[in-house]
Amino acid sequence: MLFLFKYIDDLIGKGFEWYVILQLLGYAAATNVAMALPLSILLSSIMTFGNLGENYELVAIKSAGISLQRAMAPLFILITFLGIGAFYFSDYMLPVANLKMGALLYDVREQKAAFLIEEGVFNNSIPGYSIRVEKKENDGSLWKNVVIYDQSNGTGNTNVLMAKEGEISKAENDKYLVLRLRDGVRYEEKQGKTGYNPRQELIRLRFKETEQKLNLESFKFKREDENLFRNNYAMLNSKQLLESRDSVILLKDSVNKTIYSAITPYFKMYYATQNYRSKKPFKKLNFKKEGIYAGIDTSAIEMTLSGAKDNARVIFESIDRSATQSSDFVTVITRYMVEYNKKFTLAVSCLVLFFIGAPLGAIIRKGGLGLPVVVSVAFFLIYHVISTVGEKSAKEGNLSPFLGMWLAIIILTPLGLFLTYKATIDSALFDVDIYKNFFKKFFKKKQLDA
Repeated sequence: MLFLFKYIDDLIGKGFEWYVILQLLGYAAATNVAMALPLSILLSSIMTFGNLGENYELVAIKSAGISLQRAMAPLFILITFLGIGAFYFSDYMLPVANLKMGALLYDVREQKAAFLIEEGVFNNSIPGYSIRVEKKENDGSLWKNVVIYDQSNGTGNTNVLMAKEGEISKAENDKYLVLRLRDGVRYEEKQGKTGYNPRQELIRLRFKETEQKLNLESFKFKREDENLFRNNYAMLNSKQLLESRDSVILLKDSVNKTIYSAITPYFKMYYATQNYRSKKPFKKLNFKKEGIYAGIDTSAIEMTLSGAKDNARVIFESIDRSATQSSDFVTVITRYMVEYNKKFTLAVSCLVLFFIGAPLGAIIRKGGLGLPVVVSVAFFLIYHVISTVGEKSAKEGNLSPFLGMWLAIIILTPLGLFLTYKATIDSALFDVDIYKNFFKKFFKKKQLDA
């Protein structure tokens, strides 16, 4: 539904076949696994252990001498394999799904809307033509008072066709739109035999019936080569991401070396002659008395200052240009590392949310789709908000890619361990009556003290 709401304007009115929409939905479903899988594990673990607690089956298990950790062990093994499968899915299948979805979505967005003539409005959908129909009859197949501006010759509105009525049909597998026009006139302005004025001759042609063929090739759905989108961050596996990162690091290092070699001569004292080492050193300069112009003739001060300003400007522009390039390379490297860490966080998040969901189910002791859904959505929103903030901070350079992508897991792992401990000791963490009794005792004690 999120995909449809987001791209509904790109899909409606373009005459797509049903399988194109189905393909897009399938690829969108694959790209949403990273969000749906952790939520499903959290919800299912809460429902499972909530049902066990609600039916007192956890009590029977514990009375048999089996601890909660041991009861969770088979599911932990299952979730571990599921997490491994999620990693391989995000590393091999998800890049392919992102590639195919990105390429298909690009083609869908570039597709023109279906050719549709509205009454009283000029339509410029067909390249080189502007068409206006005053009225449509017979389910749109019969047009009244048709005006067609033929702009295909590139000289503007110098060719105008007007007809009282016309019938439309399609030919050659909907490749052409055929207009059979009746009772009309064509006005055409042409260049004369002398001069370069394109409107020296006017041709007026009246007709009882004529046929106009318009090419609809631009409305056909065309597919671009998927290789054009293959180098995007989300369309690479972990090995390709590391290789791309190393390539960008080499480019960044080459920029730094180039700027270093370019500005180094400006910071060295050297003579213009090649055999400067054989020259005698300068006389001792008195900077305290003569200032920064010590050793420079008065007539050469202005030229010296001009040369210093030029050198400073060259250095500044070189450093600024290389800093911009280096910053762009750092941004690209960060994006590669964000995508690289995302492939691992999907697998680990399954384990973390399981260790939150299972103890929560054992504590709240409610199954079904009531309270477990509310609790799971609340905890998943916490996880999703933290991971989104961390990812955005990493992309903006405020956090390292590793810390930004693992921030949610680092924060929620202690919470999972705490809930597991509370469930093991049968803590009534979510028992409302306990908190009510605590506040009642607190207020009674306060009243007695008063």
